[in-house]
Amino acid sequence: MKANIEDIKKAIINGDTSLGIELGSTRIKAVLIDRHFETIATGGYDWENRLENGFWTYDLEEIKTGLQAAYREMKSEVERKFGITIQTIGSIGFSAMMHGYMAFDKAGELLVPFRTWRNTNAGRAAKELTDLFQYNIPERWSIAHLYQAILNEEEHVPQLEYITTLSGYIHWLLTGNKAIGIGDASGMFPINDSTKNYNEVMVKQFDELVAAKNYPWKLRDILPPVYISGEYAGKLTDVGVGILDPSQDLQPGIPICPPEGDAGTGMVATNSVRKRTGNVSVGTSVFAMIVLEKELSKVYPEIDMVTTPNGSPVAMVHANNCSSDINAWIGLFREFSEAMGYKVDTNQLFSVMFNKALEADPDGGGLLSYGYFSGEFITGLEHGRPLFVRSPESNFNLANFMRTHLFSAFGALKIGMDILTKQENVAIDSILAHGGLFKTPVVGQRMMAAAMNTPVSVMATAGEGGAWGMAILASYMLNENKNESLEDFLDRTVFNDVVGDEIDPDSEDVKGFEVFIERYKKGIEIEKAAVDHLLIIKDEKTVVS
Repeated sequence: MKANIEDIKKAIINGDTSLGIELGSTRIKAVLIDRHFETIATGGYDWENRLENGFWTYDLEEIKTGLQAAYREMKSEVERKFGITIQTIGSIGFSAMMHGYMAFDKAGELLVPFRTWRNTNAGRAAKELTDLFQYNIPERWSIAHLYQAILNEEEHVPQLEYITTLSGYIHWLLTGNKAIGIGDASGMFPINDSTKNYNEVMVKQFDELVAAKNYPWKLRDILPPVYISGEYAGKLTDVGVGILDPSQDLQPGIPICPPEGDAGTGMVATNSVRKRTGNVSVGTSVFAMIVLEKELSKVYPEIDMVTTPNGSPVAMVHANNCSSDINAWIGLFREFSEAMGYKVDTNQLFSVMFNKALEADPDGGGLLSYGYFSGEFITGLEHGRPLFVRSPESNFNLANFMRTHLFSAFGALKIGMDILTKQENVAIDSILAHGGLFKTPVVGQRMMAAAMNTPVSVMATAGEGGAWGMAILASYMLNENKNESLEDFLDRTVFNDVVGDEIDPDSEDVKGFEVFIERYKKGIEIEKAAVDHLLIIKDEKTVVS
């Protein structure tokens, strides 16, 4: 139910609102919502990480600058639309890209520049910890960054007082309270699903592993305390007001919920926190988050284990490549159209090309493609070469060409998902998909439903993004029914009137995808050969990327 203008004004004045701010890898976004979970105003700030001394990082000052800019733009929109200056907000929450390494000393000074999730320098640490814990530790995790710093004998390690993620840092900065939501914490160090806290057995194993170093800290001393969704995690301080709103129109004392990672806010924004549900985010890369009923039986390097914001185990399958090659081919067809004297609308071009895939042979006519612009861990490739392959017997037409590229976009993801569904017998009732590939109705959903062999839905709210999901978590903290679970709160209150467009898997499409994926797996050797023998030319010099 949408509120009218006067109701929204009263909500803003009375603080019947919630604010979510998410610091993504390329954009910081602020979203203010009312008690009907409708967006009142938004603000944003574009930024980019940069490579410094071999590490991908963001500057601390720009973190503050971006935070202020996103809030200021949201505040200005409220003033412009409603003639009101924000003085109070019902609740606030901060979220950010997960993982990474922010290390501080006793004085609260950053010891080394922020190392983001994008860094790939912790391979040895990740492997040794995975072997030690018998639990998959990707190198982007905070504990892998810490242990790699130990292996490298970096000077800052003995001075450690606190390590956290970006969301945890923002929360600490504005509240003075060290805290982290369990979903974000699960990307720092493994979580025990029963205790809803760090796995104490593994904490002890780590401490024993580094005991000979005689550091003045134990691991639990330097990790942030774990909070569950719905818990009160601090309040906005005077210092926090000065950072968030330098004009200081905003008043201190606003309750702030546990900070979360972008995976958790994505689950909330797509109503995918209940067990046996999942969401798939499609873009340059593609990842699936499936909420499990129980832990997996063994360690799989293709699958990361994290949690929902309320602590349920989640299996994450992440593929580095998805839509880039499709976009490149569409660009080529655009060039052809323009060379023929026809200027084509981008949305129309995508729509026409995608819909051709519905006319194709179920398996794509024997064609094969790899949209690998970069390496793909799931299929064992450190580098990528986009490829299109066919045999003389292939049915080479436009429909099969497009279906093959759409199938290929989900190829690596399918291999990871098959581990869950076929080896671990994970049950999935529904998947919520979001991303630009689904702007053309039906086609992307139908291709994904074929790949996953599960109903796939697209909801309008999926486009609201993680900042909106964070605002929902902030609102949940104020929920009068303290016994209501997060999943029930989302189902009954937030998404009660939201209808998704669901498509069931077509049996012929499913059979066709199974034929395609076997061809895809056999053809990986072709991709490997291309990586080994097809060099990249840059600046008149031949180099291997």
